[in-house]
Amino acid sequence: MVELAEIAEKVRSKNAGPFWLTIDIFCGNRAAFERISTGLDSARVAALFHLDPDQLKRFDIAELNVVKFSLPRPAVQGTRADRDMHGAAWAVLLEELEIG
Repeated sequence: MVELAEIAEKVRSKNAGPFWLTIDIFCGNRAAFERISTGLDSARVAALFHLDPDQLKRFDIAELNVVKFSLPRPAVQGTRADRDMHGAAWAVLLEELEIG
C-alpha cells in the first residue's frame, strides 16, 4: 500500500461554488492513471470526508489522465462555519489515503 501522493503527479482541491468542492488528481501518465483509477475506492473517499457515497461524484477522465471528485461543502462558502474559503486544504486529506 502506498499513499496517493506517492503515485499522483499532483492533487489539488478548489472551490466549485458556494456549495461544492472539487478535488483533481493529476496522474501524469497512463500507468499512474490506471493504478489510481482502479485502486482508489469511491466508498473509502466518501468515508474519508464523512459523506454518504451517493453524495460523492466521481469523474475518471482517461484522455487527460485525471480522476476528479466533487463533493458538497460541509459549510456554505464564506459563512461563519466555513474554515477553508477556497477549499484548498481538502486535497491533503486525499493525498494521504493509501491505495493498493
